[in-house]
Amino acid sequence: MDEVHLEFPSLPSSREDVGDWMYPMRREMQEILPGLYLGPYSAAMKSKLPILEENGITHIICVRQDIEANFIKANFQEKFRYLVLDIADNPVENIIRYFPVTKEFIDGCLQGGGKLLLHGNAGISRSAALVIAYIMETFGLKYRDAFTYVQERRFCINPNAGFVHQLQEYEAIYLAKLTIKMMSPLQLGRSVSAQGTLKRMLEDDDDISNMQVAAAHDG
Repeated sequence: MDEVHLEFPSLPSSREDVGDWMYPMRREMQEILPGLYLGPYSAAMKSKLPILEENGITHIICVRQDIEANFIKANFQEKFRYLVLDIADNPVENIIRYFPVTKEFIDGCLQGGGKLLLHGNAGISRSAALVIAYIMETFGLKYRDAFTYVQERRFCINPNAGFVHQLQEYEAIYLAKLTIKMMSPLQLGRSVSAQGTLKRMLEDDDDISNMQVAAAHDG
């Protein structure tokens, strides 16, 4: 079977104006990629609306568990487009299933000229894992390289051990997914295993679509 060559955009170079990390910065959002910010819920509280508008935020991904909904809220639904994801900061939580819907939402924002804040509670584990996965798949990076890139901009990130394991597993998953997407029908026809993988992906996409509907209602 002909080999499929994947091409990825270049990762934006490290910014030289990033100063030394100071503890209070963990309560603020940081720009990880042009237009993509990562931070804690404190960066999306009602009192921070002027800062969000000043930075041109148009979209927000709010990561919270059901039991956190009383204090982690989508405060500005009339001003920003929201995606609310129900994810527990628990090593056994399946966070991989949220990577595709997160990437689709971020891509839609950035390609439309918008800017997005992705936040959880502390902006350290769940939200950081989602940003790392986005960078891995968008720029063709391994987990360790993507982690380092994000940590250079938000030093306090620390995905839990279960999330780290899943991010390492995702290296092979996203490459297989992109390879199959690039294959011609003839190439796919030569590979029974690829067909099986494609079938599983289509089923996963159905799950994601159902989850998006639930997230929209939740928001």
